[in-house]
Amino acid sequence: MSSTKQTSRILAIETSCDETSAAVVEDGRTILSNIIASQVDLHAQFGGVFPEVASRRHIEVIHAVVQQALEEAHMGLDDIDCIAVTRGPGLVGSLLVGVNMAKGLALARNKPLLGINHIEGHIYSLWLTEQANEIEFPVLTLVVSGGHTELYLMTDHGQYKHLGGTLDDAAGEAFDKVGRLLGLPFPGGPAIDKLAPSGNATAYKFPRAVMDDGYNFSFSGLKTAVSRQIKHFDKNKLPVADLAASFQTAVIEALVTKTAWAAEAHGATAVHMAGGVSANRELRRTMTQQLSLPVRYPTPILCTDNAAMIGAAAHWQFVNGRRDTLNIDVIPSLQLI
Repeated sequence: MSSTKQTSRILAIETSCDETSAAVVEDGRTILSNIIASQVDLHAQFGGVFPEVASRRHIEVIHAVVQQALEEAHMGLDDIDCIAVTRGPGLVGSLLVGVNMAKGLALARNKPLLGINHIEGHIYSLWLTEQANEIEFPVLTLVVSGGHTELYLMTDHGQYKHLGGTLDDAAGEAFDKVGRLLGLPFPGGPAIDKLAPSGNATAYKFPRAVMDDGYNFSFSGLKTAVSRQIKHFDKNKLPVADLAASFQTAVIEALVTKTAWAAEAHGATAVHMAGGVSANRELRRTMTQQLSLPVRYPTPILCTDNAAMIGAAAHWQFVNGRRDTLNIDVIPSLQLI
């Protein structure tokens, strides 16, 4: 998919999990608004996202979120060229809320509609940064989030080769599960990121999810190893900081090792990181320090689920002529390629 000079103003909607988000993005690069209604506090009592609760909250707030996105962009629906929405992967109930909202708006105002892959949205979050002008293909992208740990070689806009991914828990899931084991608040990723610098990262030698010379990951064994280590301690004397730091180091070493192998083998010009875990400070530091290639990542607000990234991904498809019909449905397990 080659790029073009055509312009666009896209209203994007993202409801794949527990953030209700709407944004207006111009030309795939400029964020005119990006409203995110988080449900973190709501799900903290469950220690993870509760799907039925998430979909109900989306229904309650989506109209207000979309309206706020338009108001902040100083636009009405008549000023919008296209409506884009995440159609998968994600939680089926949550996805349905966003897709139905987008369909209604597209039908009411006779606007083109595009269903966008959530993972592709994360990849395009890099085009919303100041570093976008420096991007040259091929780029190796590590998408590392709560539900995904995947390596893609991107050879052009919309052109991907899947090199490998997680065989079980994603890195973000491992962070959340270990966070619960350590008694940390949900979500576990930010909590461990905050706590780990005060711990000894070499206190415990946890297994690395490297396995072989391929590009797949496995983090379930690491989670189990942490759980077994915890059983050796009295609950009130748990060395939480040391365990958090040692666990985080094991995750990061696996991510950096595989990414470096893939980047070298496939002649990448740069490494991009995207998704919630890409906000981890130690991951950013280690990846940048150990790789000779440029390492780029979005601002923290664009690492988590947000609609601006969906608008950025939609731009390149819209200007190249893609249009979806109003009968598109959600695909909870939608694949990028």
